[in-house]
Amino acid sequence: MVDIWREKVSIRFGSVDRSDRLTLWSIFNFFQEAAISHAEDLGVGREDLLPKKQAWVISRLSLFVERRPFFGEIVEVSTWPRGGDRLFALRDYEIRDVEGKPVVRGRGAWLILDTDKRHPLRVQPIMEKLPLNDGIDAFPEGAAALKPRENLIKSGSRSALYSDIDYFGHANNARYIQWIQDAADIDTLTAADKLKFDINYLSEVKPGETVDLYTGSFEESGFACEGRRPGSDQAAFRSELRIVN
Repeated sequence: MVDIWREKVSIRFGSVDRSDRLTLWSIFNFFQEAAISHAEDLGVGREDLLPKKQAWVISRLSLFVERRPFFGEIVEVSTWPRGGDRLFALRDYEIRDVEGKPVVRGRGAWLILDTDKRHPLRVQPIMEKLPLNDGIDAFPEGAAALKPRENLIKSGSRSALYSDIDYFGHANNARYIQWIQDAADIDTLTAADKLKFDINYLSEVKPGETVDLYTGSFEESGFACEGRRPGSDQAAFRSELRIVN
């Protein structure tokens, strides 16, 4: 078992946009795969939890992108547990370039879900098995809890279809990022290099369900996107993207 999980990854064609740089969705996918591998290595992964009818689900994730790596770059993706915060188990993430410089930093807040009752459980019994990695902070600001933004306007809808659904029978956390990317201005997002992104996952979206996308601008370069259940104000997710100059 290792305290910090590290993987070498090549930025491939399917991970970049027309600027030839790593997409936000691909960053989330890299983080997700590394976290799954590390959980298995620590003895708290899917195969260990499923017999207990438990599963990890992400509740919040915040990240800062200093630079989006280009196609063909070899980067190191790393992740590690970073203690707990009430209901949450915290996990940090980094992507470093070949010179060892961090180009992406993030922190996620995870829950343990009862897969039958679909409600969160105490994480402390599992946290006792995990390294604390005291003082090793990729993103000390923490995973932000977002408040509703006013004056958002409905800009479209997305349904949870076959390619959105993961093993646990709901829309995968990384797929939400694709929905958000598609709701943003294509030229602004393509040109962005340095950015900050926060997302809160508020309720699961099951196969065939639809969420209405409400979007709007805030401050000088902020873009908010919230997925709501049709006919209600109940949010399935809430996100904020800031382009940093």
